[in-house]
Amino acid sequence: MISSVLRFAALLTFPALLTSGCGSHDATWSSLAETQPAKATTTTTSFQRRSITLDAPATQHAAWLGHGVSYGPFRDGQRPGGELPTKEQVAEDLRLISKHWSMIRMYGSRGVAETACAIIKEEKLPLRILVGAWITPEKPVGDKAPSADTLLANTAENKAEVEKAIELANKYPGVVLGVSIGNETLVEWSDHRCDADTLIKYIRQARTAVSVPVTTCDDYNFWNKPHSVAVGKECDYIAVHIYAMWNKQQLVDAMDWTRSTLANIKANHPGTPIVITEIGWATSKGTNGYQAIGIVTNPDEREQELFFRSLRDWASHARQPYFYFSAFDENWKGGTEPNEVEKHWGVFKADRTPKKVMRVE
Repeated sequence: MISSVLRFAALLTFPALLTSGCGSHDATWSSLAETQPAKATTTTTSFQRRSITLDAPATQHAAWLGHGVSYGPFRDGQRPGGELPTKEQVAEDLRLISKHWSMIRMYGSRGVAETACAIIKEEKLPLRILVGAWITPEKPVGDKAPSADTLLANTAENKAEVEKAIELANKYPGVVLGVSIGNETLVEWSDHRCDADTLIKYIRQARTAVSVPVTTCDDYNFWNKPHSVAVGKECDYIAVHIYAMWNKQQLVDAMDWTRSTLANIKANHPGTPIVITEIGWATSKGTNGYQAIGIVTNPDEREQELFFRSLRDWASHARQPYFYFSAFDENWKGGTEPNEVEKHWGVFKADRTPKKVMRVE
């Protein structure tokens, strides 16, 4: 019997792997070559989506700039709310990332995001940033009822995150390619689930204040629901997370599942561009929680390499913009189990040594 890994490798040369109706030829970020400060737009009665182009300038060799990566900057001993990486550590990361991708996604606007923007500008690195604003609930949602003090504190933090994202977009034109308000805030299983009205309020605030595209990043299991349409109408594009590995898919079936899932999102949001803002394949899994049943494969570096290359080939052919998750392993995440899946999504280890796919990239 041929192993699933070998079967998957065989598919890489099969034309059907690169055939899909899910490509977003019109999906794009317009700010890649901007040199002038961004100008705020005024609110109009009709919603006009901001276009993106991922074609490289004539001065560059690459034909398309739609390959991106999620960037978590925290090394061992560092974490959000704790010790932060130094400027030189961030610069080291960005120089390494720029050898393989043209875009990075960051999840919060304060702290390291501004350091990254400044480094890219100072060193003229060929990178652009999708800046995030981390959003937490301001009202009780479902059966979750944080204390009044917590909700009040969340409101202040949300305001600061959105204002900083706006500031970065306007301060670093040509570096910030877009703003994402919230990460997995609307899908039902989120541990920081928000109400849609609050999120829409902040999306509108950002769109009024910046000229780059604005969206919210969420799981496919939100964007495939009818109630997601109201949020999608406020966004310049749908920003979706699609993980075959998390959804009981073997490697050999991963890309078919991904294309099918993406097609469902397109059907729910006809005419709206789609960017995949998280997609990846981890190299380990633990034995606790959902990962023990939701991940049916035994992931390793060889599987990650095959998935990474198949995704890259398909996305290039279909012109489907995406951010691979992620650049680096992050050992601060998840529980204490060393094999915890949340620690092992990177294509580089936490010490920045390359895994298999990056050793032959």
